[in-house]
Amino acid sequence: MYNKRTKIVATIGPSSWDKDTIRKIIRAGMDVARINFSHGEHAKHSESIDLIREVAEEENRVVAIMADIQGPKIRVGKITKPIELARDDVITLTLNEADGTDNIVSLPHPEFVLDIAVGMRLLLDDGNLEFEVTEVLPRSLVCRVILGGVLSSRKGVMAPNAHLTLSAITDKDREDVEFALSKDTDYIAMSFVRNPDDIRELRWLMRHLGKDAAVIAKIEKHEALENIEDIIEVCDGIMVARGDLGLEVPAEEVPYHQKRIIRLCNKLSKPVITATQMLSSMVESPRPTRAEASDVYNAIIDGTDAVMLSNESAAGRYPVEAVETMATIATIAEQNIWQSRSPGWSTMSQKTGSEAISDAVSESTYYISESLNPRAIVTTTLTGYTARRVARERPRTPILCVTPNETTYRLMALVWGVYPLLVPDFHTIDEMIDVITSTAMKYDIVRRGDTLIIIAGVPFGLGGQTNLLKIHTVE
Repeated sequence: MYNKRTKIVATIGPSSWDKDTIRKIIRAGMDVARINFSHGEHAKHSESIDLIREVAEEENRVVAIMADIQGPKIRVGKITKPIELARDDVITLTLNEADGTDNIVSLPHPEFVLDIAVGMRLLLDDGNLEFEVTEVLPRSLVCRVILGGVLSSRKGVMAPNAHLTLSAITDKDREDVEFALSKDTDYIAMSFVRNPDDIRELRWLMRHLGKDAAVIAKIEKHEALENIEDIIEVCDGIMVARGDLGLEVPAEEVPYHQKRIIRLCNKLSKPVITATQMLSSMVESPRPTRAEASDVYNAIIDGTDAVMLSNESAAGRYPVEAVETMATIATIAEQNIWQSRSPGWSTMSQKTGSEAISDAVSESTYYISESLNPRAIVTTTLTGYTARRVARERPRTPILCVTPNETTYRLMALVWGVYPLLVPDFHTIDEMIDVITSTAMKYDIVRRGDTLIIIAGVPFGLGGQTNLLKIHTVE
């Protein structure tokens, strides 16, 4: 089994979408391939997805596909000539046609303008420019420049203090979701999530389209922080998108929110991805900075399931080296993770019935594995809940997720410490043990005499409960 437990999400782009590079980054440790729908055409995305799956099969690796949809991105219109802006300059953002002449710039988003009030801050070009709204007219926002710079065409606009009422899913997103589902992507990452209703809107769209995928909520809005526990409850995983989040809240507050979100996801056994600028210097450099290495290390110690590469693997000069570096840092962090193991990981949640039993069995599995040092903890699951719940404990022992469900098999590529195995269906405990041992021996994961801790839910096929724990010696 692989040495690394932390999963790596790598964005595929111009630097990495050829077959040879994809093979190298899979071998280096990529577990989830992220396709960024903010850039590129469907034809190229389709080619990349097919190639990733082809190479993953050749390498006998499980690599999940994540489609990251753009969301409601607000941008200024076309500007004929970039505008140089200094502090206290006046600039007007208008719904009318404008090309930047006389500091009047088109902002073709009426739903955005309606939500803006006098005194609000606007951040443009990823925070490189800052305006204060001084006057709201029926079709325009008059602003004073707080932080100057150069404004050019199609730069993004954010309003950190506004509660925006615009739809969470744009027409482009609908087209992208339909395409992603047609390619059977495993995860859809939803941008600019504000509340649980945004997640429900995406799920409704997928039901309407007749297919499904797991939903990752990207936390990058201040409203999302206010609703974070409810969002975690209804989604399938979380991405701490620190780039836009660091514009919505002061940058010095981002580490606090990151740690809090990771802790809440661990508590609810939901996978969490820490993303944005983790190894950003490796876009141009073959080595990370010390601060970047510490950033990745500490996210893993805090309990993140996965760490993500964006430009580093999509457009950087060293995509393979970036994945290798992240895998190396992860392996070192995991050697020390048990010394810093959070008590919150094994705090029994306030649940009753089958969920309480599942939690008790999963937590007990951790302590038994610490005593026996078995070859593996084996979870048999249809939905993946049992594997996620055991992974929350961060055991030293590898976790095998044995499932007959192909969707669950691929989704487990994102969960810390879990190695999925796709097996034939089984109906009795004896059949289960035969399937587990024969499949694990086939892949040279276990040998005769090895000890396994097996946990499952019986009767089989119901899902959502874990009530059986067996210590088994492979014969």
